[in-house]
Amino acid sequence: MGVWIGKGQFGFLSSRGNSDSESINGNLDMSRYDGAWQNSVYVGGLYGKSNGIVSAERWETRLQSNYNISSDLFAFVGFRYERDLFDGFRYQGSITAGLGYKFIDNDATKLSGQIGAGYRRSRPEDIFKDLSGLVTARVLHDATGDAIGTAGFDFSHAFTQTTVLTDKFLVEAGSSNTMLHDEIALTVKMSDKLALSVGYGITNNSNPPATIKKLDTVATVNLVFSF
Repeated sequence: MGVWIGKGQFGFLSSRGNSDSESINGNLDMSRYDGAWQNSVYVGGLYGKSNGIVSAERWETRLQSNYNISSDLFAFVGFRYERDLFDGFRYQGSITAGLGYKFIDNDATKLSGQIGAGYRRSRPEDIFKDLSGLVTARVLHDATGDAIGTAGFDFSHAFTQTTVLTDKFLVEAGSSNTMLHDEIALTVKMSDKLALSVGYGITNNSNPPATIKKLDTVATVNLVFSF
């Protein structure tokens, strides 16, 4: 039987002066290897306030199981659920399946890609704010479901034994909306268990409600612990 291995991240930012703001983010990313199977779990969240008003609140869960057909080719089934109170969707959830391939797999560089299809369920909502940014009303639309195509890649490169660049990209495309998500991070080890990570992420929804911007970005500085 395999054991769970992975890493967690935690970051906090607070500023005071002409404007007051604070934000907190964290995630847990774990994998378990059992023979030809790899099972992965990701749970992450972001919460922020500006001048006492909640300006960001996002939670996401991703589950994926891979089955190695050969040393490079694998089949996968995945589940993703996201709840973001400010992106124009009360929730987005999907289940997908497909094939993936490890294009590069050596000690310094790893690159894998996957492509598949599935089903997504989401519920759009209009969000109305006053001049201070306080949400004054939310208008929920009917939930919709559609078939989707999905693709993604997972890249990492170790410049040295202590410095690693990672990039994870995901797209889900359907008739109601196309969601693009990309996270890039540079991580520097401080010890065998602790590291410091600087990251930047983007999420773009092609068809949010009219009151919502398509693009969200987030920059992070996090403490990383491995287990």
